[in-house]
Amino acid sequence: MRKPPKPSPEDSSSFEFEQALQQVEQALATLKERLSQVRRDQKRLGQLQERREQLRQEMDRQRQESSDSEPLQEELRQIQEELETIELNLESQLFTFGSLKEPFWQAVRFGGLGLVLGWILKSCAR
Repeated sequence: MRKPPKPSPEDSSSFEFEQALQQVEQALATLKERLSQVRRDQKRLGQLQERREQLRQEMDRQRQESSDSEPLQEELRQIQEELETIELNLESQLFTFGSLKEPFWQAVRFGGLGLVLGWILKSCAR
């Protein structure tokens, strides 16, 4: 029985490179998708803010004329809810817990170092 040939180090580095390249491509595709979503949400946000201002002006006119502004108030409430949802989506997608990984560990490292130095200085001061 013949043994299959052992993969050379060159083959494994090529495989690792291909995996890394796929990960980068996937991250780029995710980033492009996120960018298009942000652009859509920002455009919709602008449209809703314009419509909200129009509704407020119409409601002011109707109050002066003593007309029923209930349908306008309902539409204004719906627009406000959609605005809040879009703003939440924009904020939540830009902030991830992964982005806190490095600052967290730096705080732990330097905070711990500060504690150790404090204990050393306190013991030397006695």
